[in-house]
Amino acid sequence: MAGETFPGMQLCLILTNIEIYASAKNPTIIETVGLNRLRWFWHVQRMEQNRVLKRVLCMNLGLRGRPRNGWQDEVREDGGIVGGEGWQEKVHNREEWKKLLRTARNLHILHMQTE
Repeated sequence: MAGETFPGMQLCLILTNIEIYASAKNPTIIETVGLNRLRWFWHVQRMEQNRVLKRVLCMNLGLRGRPRNGWQDEVREDGGIVGGEGWQEKVHNREEWKKLLRTARNLHILHMQTE
């Protein structure tokens, strides 16, 4: 019975999410969030040390219970996936940083690592 069709019935293909994303060539929500997180990291790193926003994002709160992944942990993970070793040094060179983000966007690197 497998593969048999009846009059008026169409054969349906079952595609995985990865196949659908590959055919659409649009970034997934995971990629978009990861890339925007890295863009925001670039802005924060270039700020002066006395800016309130930079102090708040870099502060460590001693909350009770299991420590959750913070913004910095997520940025560290995304940066490691995209740029490998030494990715944080590229923050100081605008062209290198843009090249890193462009490569990640074009190759869908962040999505491939999370599947």
